[in-house]
Amino acid sequence: MDVLLTVTGIAIVVVGLWDIYHSLLHPSGTGAIGGRVQAGVWWISRRTGHRFGSAVGPGSMITVVLVWVLLQGIGWALVYLPHVPGGFTYSPGVDAADYPDFVEALYISLVTLATLGFGDVVATDPWIRLASPLEALTGFALLTAALTWFTQIYPPLSRRRSLALELKSLAEVGYADVLAEEDPVTATRVLDGLAAEVAKARIDFTQHGETYYFQEEDPDLSLARHLPYALELRDRAAACSAPRVRTSARRLGLALEQLGQKLREDFLGTGEAPEEVFAAYAEDHGREARR
Repeated sequence: MDVLLTVTGIAIVVVGLWDIYHSLLHPSGTGAIGGRVQAGVWWISRRTGHRFGSAVGPGSMITVVLVWVLLQGIGWALVYLPHVPGGFTYSPGVDAADYPDFVEALYISLVTLATLGFGDVVATDPWIRLASPLEALTGFALLTAALTWFTQIYPPLSRRRSLALELKSLAEVGYADVLAEEDPVTATRVLDGLAAEVAKARIDFTQHGETYYFQEEDPDLSLARHLPYALELRDRAAACSAPRVRTSARRLGLALEQLGQKLREDFLGTGEAPEEVFAAYAEDHGREARR
């Protein structure tokens, strides 16, 4: 039984670390556990009519961090459990018999993980004395990783908001309606710029999947609302007589198809054509798609 508890604890620790690695360091940008937790928080928010508003994104990330802490805390607690209380010495006034063994092991694990070092419980078993510093290092790495994770999401969000504002401004001046009359050089520059920004949005959804769950309170900043207008620009540009404008339209269309595929495969699970995917994206974020 002791061996089973130790092996189970180590497995839980490794699973937690593996999820942290996939969420923060792997190019996929999403861990299996963290991604499901965030999707679950988003589902709850949708079921309540998005009452959480802009708090759902940060809230889902905090929930993921808490899950990571629990995985490490429980995993290491199972490693310590076979050695409680005999493998530890206790300060005067602390009687290990007053607490269930698992509760005591979990307390030791969380205190070590948080690097608090109260000194009321000290490991005496040689193997535990070696393991405890490893957990402390894990806790320090987890804290650093969590802080880094929160800071690295803002550049992708800024790029997404910038693209939303660009599409909004083009829609408000009716750029699609006058595109055929626009100077081909200017039209090409606008379309190529949009294609580049859409491609960046696709990369951001790949490397920072957690940003999908950030809902914008300001509709002007919501890419989910304004993205369909890029399809209108693509269609109008494809009908232009200037070859270079039609080429830019194909580039924009390809970027939109790739973004739609990313949204469908990783977040929405519905839709075939970009029009359908973007409509589902807007609905998922509680927005009415702008045409």
